[in-house]
Amino acid sequence: MDILHYEEQSRHIVRSHAHEGDIPGTVYLKAEEGDDTKGTYGQAVFPIPSDDPNDPLRWSDFKKTVILIICCLYSFISNSATLGPSVYIGIWAAEFEVSASTASGLLSYPNLAYGFSSLVLVPLYLKIGRRPVMLGSLVIFLAGLIGASQCTSFNALMVTRVIHALGSGVCEALPVQLVNDVFFLHERGKRIGYYTFCLCMGATGPFYAGYMLAGGYSWRLYFYVEIAFAGALLLAAFFFVEETGYKRVAPEESQAQALTSGIQSIDGPTKELPSEFVEVTPIIPARKSFLQTLKPWSFIDHQVPFVMTMIRPFTYFVVPAVLWVITTYGICIGLGAVTFNYTFPLKITAPPYSWSETNSGLIAVASIIGYSLATPFASSSDLVAAHLTRKNGGVREAEMRLSVMLPAMLIAPAGLILYGIAAQNDLHWFAYFAGVAMETWGSYFYFTFTLTYAIDSYYANTSEMLIAMNLGKTAISFGMAIYLLDWILQYGFAVMIAGVFTAILLANNLALIIFMVFGKRIRIWTSKTWLAQMHKSTVTQILTH
Repeated sequence: MDILHYEEQSRHIVRSHAHEGDIPGTVYLKAEEGDDTKGTYGQAVFPIPSDDPNDPLRWSDFKKTVILIICCLYSFISNSATLGPSVYIGIWAAEFEVSASTASGLLSYPNLAYGFSSLVLVPLYLKIGRRPVMLGSLVIFLAGLIGASQCTSFNALMVTRVIHALGSGVCEALPVQLVNDVFFLHERGKRIGYYTFCLCMGATGPFYAGYMLAGGYSWRLYFYVEIAFAGALLLAAFFFVEETGYKRVAPEESQAQALTSGIQSIDGPTKELPSEFVEVTPIIPARKSFLQTLKPWSFIDHQVPFVMTMIRPFTYFVVPAVLWVITTYGICIGLGAVTFNYTFPLKITAPPYSWSETNSGLIAVASIIGYSLATPFASSSDLVAAHLTRKNGGVREAEMRLSVMLPAMLIAPAGLILYGIAAQNDLHWFAYFAGVAMETWGSYFYFTFTLTYAIDSYYANTSEMLIAMNLGKTAISFGMAIYLLDWILQYGFAVMIAGVFTAILLANNLALIIFMVFGKRIRIWTSKTWLAQMHKSTVTQILTH
């Protein structure tokens, strides 16, 4: 069924007059006569796919969705493997005879490795392809999980935890990369929203980890279950995730190349163009067979400088839109998911609550509720941006999607205040759950739409931008988490969580107003800097927009 759908789609040549303006983030999407507008909210499609049936933009919706689902599940499983064992901090402290603060390093250091691995894995998938890197990362992830399940010492567990985090760290960038590879501009907000939901749901790992304590295998059962899912995911990726890296030639360019080739083949002294060469059909390659798509290797792009691709991401820290994503992810993860996962198990198992360790991961239910209530709004920015684009004569500005974040701007900090006050004063457990649900609901909007906004706003190699985002947010969240318990024990829950952490989160969220009002002017200014010109000149693949 998918093959028939695909072949029907591949015969249809997509028509579009959409094009990008001189200012990054300004795209002209007004549909003209003959343009394809089906499912695009009345806008012309962008980017314009080539005539090649191997172009990922021309793949069937079914194939694109399967690839997205597999990548999203990988994000969920890898993130849950990193954060889920937080309920075991007390158990590990007792088993390995270390302090709770030392035992928390079994979460902090793998989390650091999870983010920093993109510094190597992202340039690698640009160099040799998405598919081999994804398959290789899954193998390393699986090996690390197997090792962790068999460890009998603190140091061995630390090493194996870092290994599986290093392997799976590509999930911080690869799903976003694939969304850019296979989906059009008007589809990306929703798809990145789905990825964000799965990534955020990984923070619910403590919920499952807590209940697995009753399974008879101590904390090891959690790793056994992760091993089973990682193995199944490796098989699914091998059979269904085709290489999405593609150097696209627009249809009109391929026709021009074919016409030029036809002219050059004409013999005769005048080199005049005979009538039979006026309409030249470009040579379209055949679609790869299923067996050809199963090759574990893809290509080697000699135009990608591996070392420079590792160095250039550091220059993105001064790009305002990218910096906002870095602080958003770092703060929301460091103050949200890590704070809740570290403090709730320790708080709820002590008097006056005295919950069992099996139930200590129940706070994840609040995260599930928060993210689930936010996910229906995944396409809201696409819809609002499409409406404003039509009102603006078909001209899309990157800031048009930001207004949907206004409610989340204040609800997330309010949730953090509620959680901190509840922990300080031993309020009813429902107050913890309400605070977490509010914070996660608001964070979902910021995770999803700041990232989409940054990708839309800047001429850049998206992969390098993603490296910068991952490095920055990981460093921020690690810096906050490594001494989190010490700070709270010294200053109290109210001062640190409801006070200091909330102030930091609110300051970051209020940057939304700055970008809504001055975003276009910031884009214009940054596009004229030498740094923007350097980024634009070093782009090897047009991946944004």
